[in-house]
Amino acid sequence: MPEISQYDVAIVGGGPAGYAAALYGSSAGLKIALIEKDKVGGTCLHRGCVPAKEFLHFAELYQQFFAAEKFGFKTSIDGFDFSVNQERKNKVVDQLFKGLTSLLKKRGVDIIQGIGRVTTPGTVKITANGQQQNITANSIILATGSYPRQLKGFEFDGKQVISSDDVLSLNELPDSIAIVGAGAIGCEFASFFKDLNKEVILIEMLDRIIPGLDDEIANFLARSFKKRSIEIKTSCVINRIEKLEDHIKIEASDNSFYEIEKLLIAVGRVPDVTSALEASLGVELTEKGFIKVNQYYETNIENLYAIGDIIQSPQLAHVGFQEGVNTIKRILGESFWPIDYSKVPWCIYCNPEVAFCGSTENELKEKGIGYVVKKDPFGGNSRALIMGHGEGMVKVLAKKKSDNQVGEILGVHMVGPLVTELLYPAYLATNWQAYPEEIASFLAPHPTLSESLSETVLALTGRSLHV
Repeated sequence: MPEISQYDVAIVGGGPAGYAAALYGSSAGLKIALIEKDKVGGTCLHRGCVPAKEFLHFAELYQQFFAAEKFGFKTSIDGFDFSVNQERKNKVVDQLFKGLTSLLKKRGVDIIQGIGRVTTPGTVKITANGQQQNITANSIILATGSYPRQLKGFEFDGKQVISSDDVLSLNELPDSIAIVGAGAIGCEFASFFKDLNKEVILIEMLDRIIPGLDDEIANFLARSFKKRSIEIKTSCVINRIEKLEDHIKIEASDNSFYEIEKLLIAVGRVPDVTSALEASLGVELTEKGFIKVNQYYETNIENLYAIGDIIQSPQLAHVGFQEGVNTIKRILGESFWPIDYSKVPWCIYCNPEVAFCGSTENELKEKGIGYVVKKDPFGGNSRALIMGHGEGMVKVLAKKKSDNQVGEILGVHMVGPLVTELLYPAYLATNWQAYPEEIASFLAPHPTLSESLSETVLALTGRSLHV
C-alpha cells in the first residue's frame, strides 16, 4: 500500500479508459492513483484486443503458407503447434504490459494493486492480501470495465462451454466449435477457427451477422464466410445442450442437431459496476445496468466520474482512451471536443477485415436524409492484386443537398485487405464533415490500398479516374 493517501485523482480500474486518464492526467501535473485488481492494461491487453489479434495473425500466416504456391514458392507444412503461438502471444502481451507499467511509473502514477471500492464521496477503500486502506481524492474516476455475458442455461464451465477469455487461454484447439453470437467477437473467432481448418457453426438470434453493419458489407462478409464453409445460422438460438465426455450435443431452434467439441458464447459484455461501488452511495444506473453519466462523464455524485465499458457508449478501447482524456480535461476545467458516438471507428479483424464509421444506408433512409453512394471494388486496386487479396470494396456515403450537389461525407464502410488500417483518414473525413472535393484534393500514394478510398471520394465529386 502507498504511503500517500491524498490524491488529485483516484482511478479505479487500469484498462484502456483508466490508464489513459492516468497517463494524460499525470502529464498535466496531477497526482494520480491508479487502482487495479489484476494487471494494468485491462481486458484489452490481457484478455481481449491484443491477444485476439495475435491469434488472428497466426491464422493469417497459416493461410499464407498455402497461398505462397501461387507466388512460386515450393512450400510444405505439416500442421502447427498452437502451444508455441500461445507462448508467443503471452510474450507480446507481457512486453506491452511491462512497457505500460514502466510508462505509468515514469509519469509518477501510483499503481496500487488491489480491489478498489468507492465507499463515500472522495474516498476509495482498497483491499489487497487481506489488508485494507482508504485513500482520498479530489476526484474519482470509475473505469472498471466489463466481463463476458453468460446465457442462462449455458453458463461457462471453462472446458466445454467457454467465453472469449477461455479461448485466449487454449493451448490446443478443438476440431469443431459452435459460436453463439455473430457480432464482432463471434465473427473474429469464427474466422480464426476456420482459417485453421476447424469446423465452425456461427449462430445468431437476429436475421443477419454483425447487426448495425451496413447491409451490403454484412452480406459480402456472410458470402465470404460461406465460401470458406463457415455454417451461418441466423434467426436461430440454441434450445438445449447435452454435455458428454469429449463433446457436446446441441439442438438449435430450427430443429437441427450438432455434435461439437466446444461451445463459445459471444453475446456481448456486462458492465462491471457493483464491485466498485458501495450501494449506499446511490449512484444512478441505466435500465441496462450501466452507470448514468452526463456529457462530461459526471455521475449524480459530485466529483465522481465514470468512463469506458461501464457507461452506455461503444465498448471499444479507443473510445475509452478518449473518454479518459476528456474526463481529465473536465476535472482541469478545460473544454474538449465531445465524442460523436454515432461516428466512432469500428474495426473487425476477421478474414476479410471490416472497418466502418458514420451512418449506414439504412440509417440515412430511416432519417429521411438524401445521400449519394460510390463504391470501389478492391479487384481494381493494384496493391490488393499484388497481395493476392482482390476481394472486397470501399463504400462512401455523402449527403445529397437540395440542389442535388454533393455535401459532406456521412459514412465510410469497407471490407477487404487491411481495411482497418484505412479507417483513420475515413474517420477524420466523416467527423470533420469534409466535402468529397476537399478530400479529393489530397494525394494517395501509388500503389497502395488507400487509393481505393481516395478514388471513391473523388468519384463523389462527379468526375473520376478508375471508379
